[in-house]
Amino acid sequence: MNGSTVSVSLNSPQFLARNSFTSSSKLKTDTSRRSLGICKCVSSPPTEQTAYTTKVSRNANMAKLQAGYLFPEIARRRGAHLLKYPDAQVISLGIGDTTEPIPDVITNAMAERARALSTVEGYSGYGAEQGEKKLRSAIASAYYKDLGIDESDIFVSDGAKCDISRLQVLFGSYVKIAVQDPSYPAYVDSSVIMGQTGLHENQRYSNIEYMRCDPQNGFFPDLSLISNADVIFFCSPNNPTGSAATREQLTQLVQYAKKTGSIIVYDSAYAMYISDDCPRSIFEIDGAKEVAIETSSFSKYAGFTGVRLGWTVVPKELLFSDGFQVAKDFNRIVCTCFNGASNIAQAGGLACLSPEGLKAMQSTINFYKENTQIIMDTFTKLGFDVYGGKNAPYVWVHFPDRSSWDVFAEILEKANVVTTPGSGFGPGGEGFVRVSAFGHRENVLEASRRLSQLYN
Repeated sequence: MNGSTVSVSLNSPQFLARNSFTSSSKLKTDTSRRSLGICKCVSSPPTEQTAYTTKVSRNANMAKLQAGYLFPEIARRRGAHLLKYPDAQVISLGIGDTTEPIPDVITNAMAERARALSTVEGYSGYGAEQGEKKLRSAIASAYYKDLGIDESDIFVSDGAKCDISRLQVLFGSYVKIAVQDPSYPAYVDSSVIMGQTGLHENQRYSNIEYMRCDPQNGFFPDLSLISNADVIFFCSPNNPTGSAATREQLTQLVQYAKKTGSIIVYDSAYAMYISDDCPRSIFEIDGAKEVAIETSSFSKYAGFTGVRLGWTVVPKELLFSDGFQVAKDFNRIVCTCFNGASNIAQAGGLACLSPEGLKAMQSTINFYKENTQIIMDTFTKLGFDVYGGKNAPYVWVHFPDRSSWDVFAEILEKANVVTTPGSGFGPGGEGFVRVSAFGHRENVLEASRRLSQLYN
């Protein structure tokens, strides 16, 4: 053949692209019709490594993590979509970030505390690592009244997510955890980083118990299927499914932990969204103080996602197997790794728990719950099976026999709406997407209109 010769590296796009080569039979057919270029494969020289490296090995546990953390990955894909369609008016109902302004009664208190810092009389430096006494007392009174929890059991922090990682440091590398499947990814990822797990295979890490929560079991796991879990992470109302555990279900969980000697880490970050008689705290259950830790946050109540303020409750009754108080070790972790929450943020937290602040927070929560109802009604009218919503700002929508990431991509590409793929919360989330109700009302209404147009 009288054709040109093209050198193609094994790593080049031309070599890797589909249909770079034709079959021999097709070559014979086509030679009579046209002159063909010949692909001559040559190895490309190895890239020289010129960057300086230290002698410190990478933490092998970091290499176990799958791709990026879920929400930065969603942000990356959103950014790529905007590069492709720069004029697109994208509405984000993906990451659970609040959108409505913080009530004045709360920001005024923070502003006053900030201004005081510019005076000799009002200046304060390091505070107690466990949090200011007034705020700890206010949290105990507002959320744990008559539950046997006092201010000394409460540790104020810069958010529940941060405390989840501190608790993992507390438990160490040799515990086995159990998580709801699906669940908030921070539980699993922090476990991987701590070295509690094996490799990731078949969408699961070894040495983690995945407690399946789906419509068939009412989003509460079959506890009899759990084997030898030391620490059970349990979120209610659940992120992402929006399901809240009943009193009977939480009683089963506490009884199970007492039977097996496990510790429950109970995430109640959405408790104020509960509108029925489901418990708002694990400590409403008899015996919970002997087996449970509770973590919570002002993020989704007061719009503190950027302010950063939360708390963790570690009762004095909670003991390790040798009889040592868990709270004493957690106190040591806090004192070692943390200098205490911002004094300005704590002033805001104290205002949140005033009568005016509690009323203002509830008003904001009610606004998001109205958004949730709009989203639920939209998908229900379109014929989808919809879960959650009643006690949480999340709607869990089923797309049977479809990949969650494919549905995410379809909604982003065709409706310019960002959601969250269910599989990002664990293998049990495949076939679902989470739709967040955090958004301005006009954006939620417009997103609902677009989704109706897409799936009608």
